[in-house]
Amino acid sequence: MNRGKEIYFKAAALSLPLVFLCFIEILLRIFNYGFHPSLFIKDPDQQGYMMMNPTASYKFFSTSANATQGNREPFGIVKSKNTYRIFVIGESTTAGYPYMHNGSFHRWLQYRLIHQYPSLNFEVINVSLTAVNSYTVLDFAKQIVSYEPDLVLVYTGHNEYYGALGIGSTSRIKGNSTWIKLVIKLRELKLVQLSDRIIEATAKLFGKRIDKRENLMKRMVTNQQIPYQSADFNRGIAQFNSNMDELCQLLSKKHIPTVISTLVSNEKDLKPFISAGKFSAEKQYGNGKKLYVNGDFKAAKTNFVLAKEYDQLRFRAPEAFNQIIRKLCKQYPGIYLADTRAWFEKNEVSGIIGKETILEHVHPNLLGYAIMSESFYQQINNRNLIPAKKQSEMSFAQLLVNMPVTKVDSLYGAYQIMMLRSGWPFNEPITAYNRGNSIDEQLAGALAVDRITWRTAMDELYKAAMANADKQKALKVTEAVLLENPYQISYYTYAGRLAFELANLETAEFYFKKAYDLEPTRGNANNLFLFYFKSDLPEQALQYDDRIKRSGQQSYLDAQTEGILKNIIKLKKEVPSNNINELIASYYHQLRADETAAKYRNKNSR
Repeated sequence: MNRGKEIYFKAAALSLPLVFLCFIEILLRIFNYGFHPSLFIKDPDQQGYMMMNPTASYKFFSTSANATQGNREPFGIVKSKNTYRIFVIGESTTAGYPYMHNGSFHRWLQYRLIHQYPSLNFEVINVSLTAVNSYTVLDFAKQIVSYEPDLVLVYTGHNEYYGALGIGSTSRIKGNSTWIKLVIKLRELKLVQLSDRIIEATAKLFGKRIDKRENLMKRMVTNQQIPYQSADFNRGIAQFNSNMDELCQLLSKKHIPTVISTLVSNEKDLKPFISAGKFSAEKQYGNGKKLYVNGDFKAAKTNFVLAKEYDQLRFRAPEAFNQIIRKLCKQYPGIYLADTRAWFEKNEVSGIIGKETILEHVHPNLLGYAIMSESFYQQINNRNLIPAKKQSEMSFAQLLVNMPVTKVDSLYGAYQIMMLRSGWPFNEPITAYNRGNSIDEQLAGALAVDRITWRTAMDELYKAAMANADKQKALKVTEAVLLENPYQISYYTYAGRLAFELANLETAEFYFKKAYDLEPTRGNANNLFLFYFKSDLPEQALQYDDRIKRSGQQSYLDAQTEGILKNIIKLKKEVPSNNINELIASYYHQLRADETAAKYRNKNSR
């Protein structure tokens, strides 16, 4: 055998295992084995839309039992002309835990933006997950850039040590960041997924089972003590710095405006979880409490922050993370800082963050989430990141009043936190709690133990509100469901009708207009014009019809209706009299706006 043939046969022999592995990979793909690793999939329930993939997190977790799922917020496969698309990336706080749904900061922001810029269609897609860290955030950012984002919002850092692939987590992979990122990529292969499941099944055979009775916080932690300035402590900082730097470099290079937030946590009202070694977290916390009682808030804050730094159970991000975030926002063009921590401190009399805005260690209460939304909003507003003119201004005070977060949402969050704090590492006994029997308490309780879905809770709440003729509450529930389902046009119509019946004409007009803009059908146009007739606003009806004509669409007003509206406008300009009022009433009667007609007839009886 000559030298050339020998090399050929050796190469063929060496390649056989690779060919066999490729064959197995192809076979597994044909039979659709394992999970799909992509961030987005086509929405099976709404043609033409994408949604977050329920299995997008699996490649970051060493066991599927701990893998978490995110929100289902659809967005168009084809981005429409007037759409402004915002992606939100982060961890459980970013997802809105414990309230989720409309309690999260991105929904507060969404509600404010849609009311201030009604000409735009806002797609706010939150792809945040519980129990992940900057590896997941970076991976998702790399995928998001392909989906035409107009803005990216980032809040991450508290899970860096114990989130998936963290230094102290059960899913840790030993090695540098390059190796970890390679492993994440390899887990997209069906063959690697199969081997992972075999390893997981083998571990179960030898008694290494995941105890789902334990909360996720405990299941994710393997190294409970990471001392201040230790090798692992510094590795966590280096990991966060490297991943966030790569994220900022990517988004800046792609010219995608990005707002990154500083991190907030409970400093004043949370004792350190583990105090040990030469850096005593407990001593610093005790000193802080004494100084706080004496009114020396500045010195107390220093001690409280040091207590957090020295706490060896690292569920709260170290101060270095906020320094990294500030540095990166200065370093990269188009990367902006939302100083959420400063906004929280402004809300505190003492300037020290505590139970007034934080529920336990890192998750805000509803006021806290509202403040977080304000922090992001101010950067968006001050940087003019939305290329449209505001048609109205909603102040923060108005947002707090108008935001459709129901009592069920609030109670559900309280129940979730009560259960969380009963487990590790808080281990607080559940105090005697006399839950009432109101519809809100019943639904929140059922929701907290997964007996019903959030959507079912809202449907039942709406029915109860209508049965009690509480249209204000019914409107709030409708707006809440609308934020969750922004492409269900019927909700805009329901909200418009309820607002009209409550004499809230501004809100009614907003929702009727939005329904037509999203779906310009004759039915939605008729609803809008009928609103104008019944509200005695014929001028707006004609102006809107003119706008429709100028856009190249066919008029939705027939010639007779248009003539009647012009006659009403003309009569309204004349000096009021019984005859004028009667004529206007008769015109409105022809338009079937009898309530408006009665208003003018009543003027004659005075």
